[in-house]
Amino acid sequence: MIGPEAGRRLSPLAKWWWWSLDYVYAGWRQAALLWDGRRAPRRWLRGDPALPEVVLLPGIYEHWSFVRPMGDALNRAGHRVLAVHGMGANRADIAETSARLARALGRRRTPDAGRVIVGHSKGGLIGKHLLVHDLAAAGRSGAGRSGAGRSGAGRADAPGDRGPLGIIGVVGIATPFGGSTRAWLLQQDPSIRALRPDDPVIAALRSAASVNAHIASIHPVWDPHVPNGSVLAGAHNVEVPVAGHFLVMRAPATVDAVRDAIGRLAASAAPSRSG
Repeated sequence: MIGPEAGRRLSPLAKWWWWSLDYVYAGWRQAALLWDGRRAPRRWLRGDPALPEVVLLPGIYEHWSFVRPMGDALNRAGHRVLAVHGMGANRADIAETSARLARALGRRRTPDAGRVIVGHSKGGLIGKHLLVHDLAAAGRSGAGRSGAGRSGAGRADAPGDRGPLGIIGVVGIATPFGGSTRAWLLQQDPSIRALRPDDPVIAALRSAASVNAHIASIHPVWDPHVPNGSVLAGAHNVEVPVAGHFLVMRAPATVDAVRDAIGRLAASAAPSRSG
């Protein structure tokens, strides 16, 4: 556990140490695909129908096994949990993956309690993209009209609105909602270049600020992959006392923050469900 002030005052040696631990954990979770298998546990599909269904999205270069600890924790808390398969290492562009996710969710019955997307890093960006377009499809907002084609993202109405996929909100964990300045260093890789702050899709999502009330952004005190931070104006922002872009996913404080955020989103959507 690291306090906020300590996190901001980490020495170069301490940052190197946490960064090393970050990659050790990331490697372990990626290797977990070998023993976890390629499919999420079927028990994840069982849960309390009064609680929102959780859609788990990993980040770039991550498989579903990376988010398994979070899925297990949320399932134990009573949520039905979906892991979306067929994304590979999540290297496709945000808009394309958002469209594929929409098709996958569209083939399932929309739960009465709605859905919350919980995404790590790029997964949170995909979640916001889909949220914008799902609200637009509800016919109650202009979301998606300000941009053209697959990169479009625009405005949305206040919490309580729901689209046909039933998405009531997004919980992003270590998500670069404004893009990551670190992406400039690895821009030879198109999938990472797409996370630059000046990328058109990132810019369109940034302009879709009115949906931010449907979003919770949970972030560590120090994130080497998102040096410009994950704070999102208008969203519910929570800093958890841990360092690391990947290690944040294993912290009990993160699980608690995610559960609280889902509860907040469900409470905001309740008038819509009962109306």
